[in-house]
Amino acid sequence: MAHKHFTPPVVLSIAGSDSSAGAGIQADLKTISANGGYACTVITAVTAQNTQGVYDVCPLSPASVAAQIDAIFADFNVAAVKIGMLANVDIAKVVVDKLTIYAAKNVVVDPVMLSTSGRELLCEEAIAYCKAHLYPLATLLTPNIPEFMALTGNIELNDFTQTSHNENVYELARQQLGCQWLLIKGGHGVDPALSTDQLVGQHYIQCFSAPRIQSRNTHGTGCTLSSAIATSLAKGMSMAEAVEHSKRYLTLAIINASHLELGQGHGALQHFPIATSPEQYAN
Repeated sequence: MAHKHFTPPVVLSIAGSDSSAGAGIQADLKTISANGGYACTVITAVTAQNTQGVYDVCPLSPASVAAQIDAIFADFNVAAVKIGMLANVDIAKVVVDKLTIYAAKNVVVDPVMLSTSGRELLCEEAIAYCKAHLYPLATLLTPNIPEFMALTGNIELNDFTQTSHNENVYELARQQLGCQWLLIKGGHGVDPALSTDQLVGQHYIQCFSAPRIQSRNTHGTGCTLSSAIATSLAKGMSMAEAVEHSKRYLTLAIINASHLELGQGHGALQHFPIATSPEQYAN
């Protein structure tokens, strides 16, 4: 009996390396794999970090980043691209050039500007370049509330959980940033019970809410959500389906990490839901 061939969708992550493996390329690898994709990677920078902070950032050369991207697109049918930490404006320019050359599809951009511990990861010049050239190439842009406010000139949101209050603001922001879809993440919202994200498209807006989980294991949530969405898009889901599925996956990853005691600061998520109790690690 002949075996059927199965080729998982290829998802390319362009991001920095996290030595603690909670965020960045390492989180993307785990997330893409857990959601049924095949992960390829382009490393933009090597960081020295742990659960307590980022201690060093060493950007790769733009030529090295370009060569990595060329190597992947020359050999793989890339179904989606997730972009995280770009480190500097020269790397951002290379990424924009290559995305354009290869007509990359399903481009999900997580505008990584600050680490969880508060370290600046992208300078003002690079942010300005991304706003002008990268974000207009994005199928989806996924800022959290502080990033959204910084990127849009500190727009004040009166009540983030009420769509009707901010619908025009969201649409103007999406047009300003140039992206096809905008997902404003609600993890920094004030509602103690729910974390509510807003998905904005042309003539479209939808809320996605999940229980707010009190946990110190939240390192890499943004990387994880954007990678899950990219993988879901690569598998053929609509944008709304991809966001709904990925938000549910992120919630499980936080819940499943509740028993983990790794590091002294912001701990990592549990990206593989099969591990739900400490006893399973003993087998």
